[in-house]
Amino acid sequence: MSVEQVPENMAGLRWFKSSYSGSGGGNCVEVAAGLDAVYVRDSKVADGGPVMRVGRSEWAAFVALTVE
Repeated sequence: MSVEQVPENMAGLRWFKSSYSGSGGGNCVEVAAGLDAVYVRDSKVADGGPVMRVGRSEWAAFVALTVE
């Protein structure tokens, strides 16, 4: 699997909070779909925190493994 940290501005992406994230502010992940990749970040540090770029095929494989 190829994952890289993305340093560029992500202002044009539309972020969605994971449905598995609770409302208590604990472990929250946000995801945004780009043209060639999916981007993942920690919602607690959404402004200026690290963003991972994951290829679409790698993301599909990840989601297939986590769905029960």
